[in-house]
Amino acid sequence: MFYHFQNKEGWMNDPNGLVYFNGEYHAFFQHYPYAPRWGQMHWGHAVSKDLISWEEKDIALFPDQPYENSGGCFSGSAIVKDGRLYLFYTSVSEELGQTQSVAWSDDGVVFTKYEGNPVIKQSPLGDNKDFRDPKVFRYKDSYRMVVGAGIYNIAKLLLFKSDDLLHWDYVGELLSDPKFGSCIECPDLFPLEDRYVLMFSSMVSLPHRVCFAMGDFDGEKFTFDNEDDPFFPVETGPDFYAPQTFEDHQGRRILIAWMYNWNRRVGAGQKQVGAFTIPRQLELNLRDELTMFPVEEACKLLKKESRFVVYARGRLKVMFEGKTIFDKAYASEPDVQTLEDVGVVELFIDGGRETVTVYIC
Repeated sequence: MFYHFQNKEGWMNDPNGLVYFNGEYHAFFQHYPYAPRWGQMHWGHAVSKDLISWEEKDIALFPDQPYENSGGCFSGSAIVKDGRLYLFYTSVSEELGQTQSVAWSDDGVVFTKYEGNPVIKQSPLGDNKDFRDPKVFRYKDSYRMVVGAGIYNIAKLLLFKSDDLLHWDYVGELLSDPKFGSCIECPDLFPLEDRYVLMFSSMVSLPHRVCFAMGDFDGEKFTFDNEDDPFFPVETGPDFYAPQTFEDHQGRRILIAWMYNWNRRVGAGQKQVGAFTIPRQLELNLRDELTMFPVEEACKLLKKESRFVVYARGRLKVMFEGKTIFDKAYASEPDVQTLEDVGVVELFIDGGRETVTVYIC
């Protein structure tokens, strides 16, 4: 049995719309169903009752509207309001560029696009070339949306607010920094215990492409705990990108990421590309450090030893067919637990203080 979700055929990348709805976990994903390569984006859809066994469903969103006639339906998020499941996504058209749109469903199967789409037609930066990946969340009695953006090679994170999920007002920039490249991708902002965590993917390697920061959020501004050097990695492997989190019905903050990277070449005859990481629960340890560790349902799959992992002469390596895929020095041998599946391996170091994700084939 595969317990890392992979779609049956075609390309898959960013996890989208992670949510618990009507007694099931739903995971959507960027999807090109016609070939194992990037193309005009659809939203694939999978469901699970236990976060381990996944069933791929029919495609949830097709690029069938004029405001999606170029890139299609890019990444986004999900939220439940009054028993209805809402999907927010970036719609990409030749005329408008990247805009934000919404669709909804009462059964989690059939989705209706809002006739007033796009709900955000124009980036406040004045350029819709890089304006994508809306993450919507409830804040007190209203809603917030963070969107990745950029202009003049300066990556930015923009904040919007709404009372009804359909009409959105611009609040301001949460972040602006050229070191993250031309655009922030797949942002997330969420509470964890008494703190807030800001997470996003960078188009440049710093050396890691997924950035985490901790601080406080008052509905309009994010205040970093460490203003001088706020960002840190948790994941240090080569195949972890575009993570998204959600809170399930048990109150757990769960993360799933795309397991692959853009530098890999699709193998000859390969019909499918990409996978999801094992769902990971985010917590703060006793030292107030952010940790990622497999959800309880997946802990039974962990092993202390792996044929792919070796520690020798002060270095931890992940090897496959004689090739070194990951190599890092450690002063002493770390406590490593591994989780393997066909073609993938995940390492959880020191209780999840560090994780290493490798798509080995």
